[in-house]
Amino acid sequence: MSDGFKILDGFPDPVLAVEAIGKVDAQAYETVLIPAIEDKLSALGKIKLLYIIGDSFDGFTLGAAWDDTKVGLTHLGDFSKIALVSDVEWIRLGMRAFAPMIPGEMRLFSLAERQQAEDWIAA
Repeated sequence: MSDGFKILDGFPDPVLAVEAIGKVDAQAYETVLIPAIEDKLSALGKIKLLYIIGDSFDGFTLGAAWDDTKVGLTHLGDFSKIALVSDVEWIRLGMRAFAPMIPGEMRLFSLAERQQAEDWIAA
């Protein structure tokens, strides 16, 4: 499997489910994640995001980190719910720090709680 984002199937329409795999670069944001977010938003308005950063994740490039910041700022009010599934401590700490600024519901789950995250985001 190549590095970047994998769009996960089998979720209700308002849910965009993605998994970060390997080393995620700016191109992964620009060719996969951003178009997927914008397609769902144009079709549905507000969406729900399930974002999985699992064991196969090797980090973000500097360009990807910048694109992640831009996505967050551009689409801040477009997510009704965000479920972040990760055991990567710096990502969990960052999400806790920024959660109060996110208008929608935000929950953090460990990898062991992935099924609970999937159930929560689909509800």
